[in-house]
Amino acid sequence: MKVGILSDSHYKSDYTKEVINLLKENQAEYLIHAGDLCMEENLKHLEESGLTYVSVFGNNDFSLIELSSKYNIKQEPYYFKIKDISFKLMHLPFYLTGDSDIVIYGHTHIFETDYKNGTLFLNPGEVCAREKPLVECILLDINENEYIIHYYSKDINENKFLKKEIKYERK
Repeated sequence: MKVGILSDSHYKSDYTKEVINLLKENQAEYLIHAGDLCMEENLKHLEESGLTYVSVFGNNDFSLIELSSKYNIKQEPYYFKIKDISFKLMHLPFYLTGDSDIVIYGHTHIFETDYKNGTLFLNPGEVCAREKPLVECILLDINENEYIIHYYSKDINENKFLKKEIKYERK
């Protein structure tokens, strides 16, 4: 199972669309956005991807609250399952407890990954390239015995995404 994960799009809908296209090209089956979409255009990109997706409100998403019935955008922390894997999705990293198989958060604009006591913690970094000149996202490949994190980053002055791979044995 392949899950595309992104966060902190802010007002960069062109980068959001580019990242979604990259994830789809790499066979993402689902999309997860960890908040700070900031504008309806970014929600439209998720919707128009044709993939099953979910997102949460970030601290800059107050203007999107009225759209929660139109798009799949939830309050944090939001718990859900894809197949037999449990997820906890949030924007603010306030609920970083191992009460799910996978915990996804945003807000810090920093790519992070850790695997502790059977829980995978992920922050995909930032789509918006605000804190650094990088557009970032993750493609998470979930296999029976391992998690493979494909971290993608692209300098805003370059045309090509670079890829780094991190593996964890599932316990």
